[in-house]
Amino acid sequence: MVSHRFVIIAAIFVTCLITANIIGVKVINLGLFILPAAVAIFPLSYIFGDILTEVYGYRQARRVIWLGFFCNLIFVIFAWVGQILPPDPFWDGQEAYVRILGYAPRLLIASFCGYLAGEFANSFVLAKMKIATKGRWLWSRTIGSTIVGQGLDTLIFVTVAYFGTPFFVPIMILYHWLAKTGIEAIATPFTYTIVNFLKRKEAIDTYDYETKFNPFLVSD
Repeated sequence: MVSHRFVIIAAIFVTCLITANIIGVKVINLGLFILPAAVAIFPLSYIFGDILTEVYGYRQARRVIWLGFFCNLIFVIFAWVGQILPPDPFWDGQEAYVRILGYAPRLLIASFCGYLAGEFANSFVLAKMKIATKGRWLWSRTIGSTIVGQGLDTLIFVTVAYFGTPFFVPIMILYHWLAKTGIEAIATPFTYTIVNFLKRKEAIDTYDYETKFNPFLVSD
């Protein structure tokens, strides 16, 4: 039986994902770094993905990753429907609506591919490292899995979205990756607190010894 705590963590994970995709259209300047505003929240989806895998195991994390994908797809579809509906003559926000929520197909493909590859890589690495470390050194798993997951996510997104355009600057991949991984490292005490709380309350600490890691086996 699924607990209310699992539902809360899953809901936060999906909310972080959708929010990151909305605010990601804004570009922020941090001196040496020019990054999307989503860099402030997107790493949270990886943190809660780590929590799901660490406590409930890869099987449950896999379901939530796919849930996040389909929830994001639903949001994009209805944002597009809202865009094509005729605006009232007195409403002057159509241009702003399209600029913020009018996702280009190439960006959507890049975002979805990066998300799936990154999240599944993150969950896989964490689950395997948990077995290898016998449950010790949680910090090594959360940071190590994020290095792989965020790296893959960023590489795929930036390359697919911008390759062949003036906006493709390879060094940005490194900047994005370092920023996201840095946030994960800083949030390690928070991750420890939530993981320990859930393990205590749920009386569960899953190890994926017999798990099939095929990302498409949602019903496994």
